[in-house]
Amino acid sequence: MTTKITLEFDHKISLTPDGKHVRDGLSTALRTGDNLWLSCDERTAVERLTLTAKGTFAQHASFRLSDYLDLPGQEQSEVDIEGMGAANGYMWIMGSHSLKRKKPKRHASIQKQIKQLADIKNDANRYLLARIPMIQDKESGQFTLYKEVEDPEQEGRLLRAAQLHGDKTSSILSEILLKDEHLAPFMTIPGKDNGFDVEGLAVFGNRLFIGLRGPVLRGWAVVLEVEPEEDKKGKLHLKELGNGRLYRKHFLNLRGKGIRELRVFGDDMYLLAGPTMDLDGVIAIYRWPNAVKQEKEQLLHNNELERIGEVPHGTGENTGKDKGEGLAFFDEKHVLVVFDSPVEERKVGKDAVQADLIRVIS
Repeated sequence: MTTKITLEFDHKISLTPDGKHVRDGLSTALRTGDNLWLSCDERTAVERLTLTAKGTFAQHASFRLSDYLDLPGQEQSEVDIEGMGAANGYMWIMGSHSLKRKKPKRHASIQKQIKQLADIKNDANRYLLARIPMIQDKESGQFTLYKEVEDPEQEGRLLRAAQLHGDKTSSILSEILLKDEHLAPFMTIPGKDNGFDVEGLAVFGNRLFIGLRGPVLRGWAVVLEVEPEEDKKGKLHLKELGNGRLYRKHFLNLRGKGIRELRVFGDDMYLLAGPTMDLDGVIAIYRWPNAVKQEKEQLLHNNELERIGEVPHGTGENTGKDKGEGLAFFDEKHVLVVFDSPVEERKVGKDAVQADLIRVIS
């Protein structure tokens, strides 16, 4: 059974430079205490809502990433945030690391539309992988972001914002993947063309699990695993994980679906999976048993994963809408799913939208 939970935004801080409302482009979700953190894929900020007595999330606050990090591109240029996670006093944030193909505009001539379809954009902000200190205020219970702050749990430990670096138009992760035997051919293909496209981040201790919407390799989805570590200058580097490599690859047979989001609960990982291409299709939730118990590369056939159920998606008159993008654990039995391009029935007034509360653990 699915329950609806209303997310209420403040109109004054909810519009992109192009006039798009945050509620129309939700791409990831993360719950910490009574706070629900969200991102819109066309902004360079993260949004915080707070659980209210009536069971909604409201009290909208917005945090600009440029206040904490050195964005590689222009501030008004989207980060395309597709993953958030939390551990050890930090919020981790990840951009899509993908190329973007331009959409043809109907009002233009046929020849101009064909030319637009050949236009591929590489935005430096999309290659962000960073952490920002996140501390809970003991009086209000609110989690807040800081550029630098003393760790309240460990005397003498300084928490500071940091990010993974690369050249001006990529990150060290995307650079090393250019030599990967599975992923290299897809690094120069736009995300929605089954090219390389991050759409999920789960954090377990120092381990980051990165879910790829694309590529899907003959039906197999890919999860990357890395362990960033800080040097004396406060910059992040990737730790060697064995055999001289800076990452691990995990392969999951999701029968053609790519990963939209992933979350760790206990020893297991819960996956939101859907089409890698720009089309309507089944979006489902899976459980990857004991995902974090093994520190080696894994390959799981479809019957080794538990398919929990499907999430609503647009079709027919609502084609291209109601695309499940974000998954957050609401409590010990339920997940909260947020949607990109929500159907009109999900919208409440001018500034609110409904998310789905789905039971995944009996």
